[in-house]
Amino acid sequence: MNKFDTAIQEIKYQVIKELIRRADKQDFTDIYIDIPKMISPGPKASLRCCIYKERAIVQDRIKLAMGGDGSNPNVIEVIDSACDECPLDGIKVTSSCRGCITHMCKESCPRDAITIVNHHAVIDKSKCIECGRCKDACPYSAIVQAKRPCVKSCKVGAISMDENKKAVIDNDKCVACGACVYKCPFGAIGDKSFILDILDILRQSADNTAYKVYAVIAPSIVSQFKYAKIEQVVTGLHKLGFYQVVEAALGADITLYKEAIEFKEKGTLTTSCCPSFVMYIQKHFPELEKYISHSVSPMVEAALLIKHDNPDAKVIFIGPCTSKKMEFRQDKIKGIIDNVMSFEELQAFFDAREIDIASLPDTPLDNASYYGRIFAKSGGIAEGITKVAADMGAENVRPVSMNGLEECKINLLKLKAGKSDFNFFEGMACEGGCINGALCLHHGPKNAADVNRYGAEAKEKTIDNSVKLYKMTEERN
Repeated sequence: MNKFDTAIQEIKYQVIKELIRRADKQDFTDIYIDIPKMISPGPKASLRCCIYKERAIVQDRIKLAMGGDGSNPNVIEVIDSACDECPLDGIKVTSSCRGCITHMCKESCPRDAITIVNHHAVIDKSKCIECGRCKDACPYSAIVQAKRPCVKSCKVGAISMDENKKAVIDNDKCVACGACVYKCPFGAIGDKSFILDILDILRQSADNTAYKVYAVIAPSIVSQFKYAKIEQVVTGLHKLGFYQVVEAALGADITLYKEAIEFKEKGTLTTSCCPSFVMYIQKHFPELEKYISHSVSPMVEAALLIKHDNPDAKVIFIGPCTSKKMEFRQDKIKGIIDNVMSFEELQAFFDAREIDIASLPDTPLDNASYYGRIFAKSGGIAEGITKVAADMGAENVRPVSMNGLEECKINLLKLKAGKSDFNFFEGMACEGGCINGALCLHHGPKNAADVNRYGAEAKEKTIDNSVKLYKMTEERN
């Protein structure tokens, strides 16, 4: 059974797995020579033009897996050595051009970039501004507009090409959703890994005697390790050295409660659960920032509960998000979440330690309610707020689930113009929600069914007990 969707994920996994093994031995000697040779043994190249290029790219992947460029605040980076195989973007005339005599393409061009040569359209690239009008005007669909996959995947226009035709990320626009990481077919864009820092946290805990290390797991995890049960994954986390495993869905229950209260006060609210959605509003719709919920994300709420009773504890969040790797390093979050590990990295961690989670016994996990668990899918928060807000006397909630940044843009534009029919805006940067996060092992529609089942299995059908726990901690402050 394939553990990943793509070969790119497999290569990333191999790099991280070997780094973990080296870290366990405290031996990083010749890693930039040995690991590339292990992954690309040769003598013939299997993926690139030559074995030397393959190994050079692996070397850059090692750097990214060891924390990447420290001067770059973004957790998303371009691997320059891997970014050179995509054709250039642009408007092109294909062989479907019929040489018609109306010349709609030529007439539609605002820059006179199209001429007719031997009855066929020819585009002068020095004049073309790639507006696409000729493409729309052509009755035969003979003109196409090609975009690099990374550019096409980025819904905020943060990716462009430099003078060497390498991808460049504009950090002022980027919301760290990671769509480009998953969509680049050459793996030329990657996320920084902090796995070595996580290993240090676990090692320095001295088997949880110096301090306790907690794993907070995103509810989307139930759709990922398909060859094992979630209860076996929990047992595996204990074997890795975690003291206890807590559901982020517990924090989601509390976030839902707080957002219901805030909605009653404000009347219009955008959710705070997806860091990329919050960044999207802050960077691209700053005039709507007043509507962003002041509640922290479920990840942070769960960690706050842990650290209230165990202030010296360390908390590692495990999930599918590149943006969580940005969130935990924000000044307002520092000291609450100590690090973030992706599902891809967790799989490498299990395998580096030779832990077969499918053979492990079950460890029960039941921290949260149905509503907290379904936060993982698009529409989950909206479903929860409808019920919880009504129970609190706010029956006028009109929620909309914005599935992906394109839907977010449409609905935020309406809110900005004062023409929205909705007053509660659930934003998910990833289409489908967290179940299709960039750092998932698997992506697809079946993941939602897994989350629905996981939610239905929750013993708690309301958020009441989670709220009681939250109130108890508040009373002790």
